[in-house]
Amino acid sequence: MARPFDPRLSRFTSATRQYLIAAVATSSVSAVFIVAQAWLLAYIVNAVFLEDSDFSAVWPQVAWLCGVVIARSILAFGSETLAFRAAAKAKSQLRMAALQHAVALGPSALAQYETGELSQLVTRGIDALDTYFARYLPQLFLACIIPVVVAGAALTQDPLTTLILVLTVPLIPVFMILVGWYTRREVDRQWQSLARLSGYFLDIIAGLPTLKVFRRAKAQAATLAEVSKEYRKDTLRVLRVSFLSAMVLELLASLSVAIVAVSIGVRLVEGNMIFQTALFLLILAPEAYLPLRLVGMHYHAATDAIKAMGVLLDLLDTPLPEYQDVSPDYRSAGYRLADVSLAPGQQTVVEGVSLTIPSGRVSALVGPSGCGKSTIIRSLLGFLSPAAGEVELEWPTGRCAVTEIAPGALLDHVGWLPQNPTIVAGTVRENLHLGNADPAMTNAEALERVSLLPPGGDAEGLLNRMVGDGGVGLSLGEQRRLALARVLLRDPQIVLLDEPGASLDPASEAAVAQAIDWLREQGRTVVVVAHRPQLLEHADTVIDVSRFSMATFDETTVLPGLPS
Repeated sequence: MARPFDPRLSRFTSATRQYLIAAVATSSVSAVFIVAQAWLLAYIVNAVFLEDSDFSAVWPQVAWLCGVVIARSILAFGSETLAFRAAAKAKSQLRMAALQHAVALGPSALAQYETGELSQLVTRGIDALDTYFARYLPQLFLACIIPVVVAGAALTQDPLTTLILVLTVPLIPVFMILVGWYTRREVDRQWQSLARLSGYFLDIIAGLPTLKVFRRAKAQAATLAEVSKEYRKDTLRVLRVSFLSAMVLELLASLSVAIVAVSIGVRLVEGNMIFQTALFLLILAPEAYLPLRLVGMHYHAATDAIKAMGVLLDLLDTPLPEYQDVSPDYRSAGYRLADVSLAPGQQTVVEGVSLTIPSGRVSALVGPSGCGKSTIIRSLLGFLSPAAGEVELEWPTGRCAVTEIAPGALLDHVGWLPQNPTIVAGTVRENLHLGNADPAMTNAEALERVSLLPPGGDAEGLLNRMVGDGGVGLSLGEQRRLALARVLLRDPQIVLLDEPGASLDPASEAAVAQAIDWLREQGRTVVVVAHRPQLLEHADTVIDVSRFSMATFDETTVLPGLPS
C-alpha cells in the first residue's frame, strides 16, 4: 500500500512542515474536547434524569458543554481552512519544484516519462492534493491521537473497556493494510490507464491536421474511445474496492462498539457500574473508532493524490546529472562525433557515426526521411545521450562531451529551430520574444533578416498582429520564418535548423537561405537538416546520414547529386 504520508513531502514544501505542526496541535486539542464533551453530557443526563436534580443546578455544565461544542466547530473550521491554505501553497511549491527539476534534468533524463504523463502529473496529479490536505491528512493525525486519548480517559474509569479498545482498535488499521494491498494494484492500473489516455490524446491533438489530411481521424477517434473505455473500467474497479473496504471497516467498527456496549450493559444491570460512568464510556467508545473509519474512507478519496505524490517525489528525488564546470569558446566551437550510436526508445536509429562539423561553416545533414537526421540534431542539443561513442563540442583550446554541459548553459549559446516550432496565441511580438529575455537585435531587424518585414515596412503593425495557438492566422512559411527570427533574435553562436525549408514556397525558402548566408557571414556554426537541393547550394559541407542509418531505404528515395 502506498505510504499514508511520505516524509519526503516535507523536504520539498515548507508549507507541509508548518501544516504538520498545526495539525498535531489541533488534533490534540480536539481529542481533549471529545473527552470533555462526553463527560459533560454523561454528567448532565445522570444528574437530571436519574438524580432528579433541578435543571438550574446543571446550568454551568450545560454552558460548558455548549462552549465545548462551539469550540470543536471552530477548531474543525479553522483546521479545514488551514488545510486548504497549506494545500494551495504546497501545490504551488511542488509544481515549481517539479518544473525546475525537470528543466535541470534535461530531456535525456526525462525520456523515461511520456509527455502526457508529465503534464498530467503537474496538473491533475498536484491538484488532487486539495483532498489529501483538507480531508485525508487531518483525519490521519486524528486517528493517531484520538484513540490514545480516549483509551487513556477510559482507563481512569474502567480497565475492562480500555482492554477491549486496545484489542479491537488495532484491527481496523490491519484490515486497512490488507485492503490497501489490493487497492494499490487497482490504483496503479488506473493511473497507468490515465497516463496512457493523456499521452494518446496529446499525440492525436498534435497530429490532428495530418490525420485529417490522410482521412485517419475517425480511426484514431475509435482507438481513443477504446483507451478511454479502459480508463472508465479501471476507475469503476477502484470505486468498487472503495465501497467494499468501507463496508468492511464499518462492520468491524460496529462490532467493536457492540462488544463494548454489551460489556458495559451487563455490568450496569448487575450493579457493578454506575450509570454516569457507563454513559460516559458508551459516548466515548465510538469516538475511538470514528477517526479510523474516516481515514479509510478518505484514503480512497485521496488515492489519486497519494499515487501522483509518489511519482512526483520520485521525480524530485532523481539525482541531477553531474556536469563539468567548463566554459567552451562557443564562437569558435564545432562538433565532433566519434563512433556514435543513437538509440531513442531503446531502438538503434544510427550507428557508427563519425564526423566533424567545423566551426563557422554551414553543414547540411541529408538523407531520406527516417534515416536519423533529427536524432543527430537532438544529440547535438544534449537532448539524447549516445548509446555508444561521444558527441563532443570542440574548440581550439579544448573539448568536452555535450552531455557534460548543463542544459541551460548549453542552450544559452545554441539556437534551435525544430521541425514543428511552437507558436502560442498572442501577438507576433510576444512570440518573437518567447525565451528571449535579452534580445541581441531589434525586432524589426530580426523580421527583416527572414523577409517577414519588407524594408521600410510597418514594423509595429506586424509586431502587434494577433496569431492563434499553433500559428493560426499565419501561413506555414510565415510560421517557420517567425520561429527563425526568434532564433536570430537570441544571437546564438551555434544554430541548429531542423528542416527549415520543409513545405515552404520558393519565396519563403529563399528567405530562409538568405538568413543562413547571413549566419555564415557572422561566423556562426550552422547545422541544417535539408531535403531540398535549393538549401544544399548554401552549405559548405554535405553529410549523407543514410550511411549510418539502421533503416533500409529504396535507392529512389535518396536525393540526387549527393556525394558518395
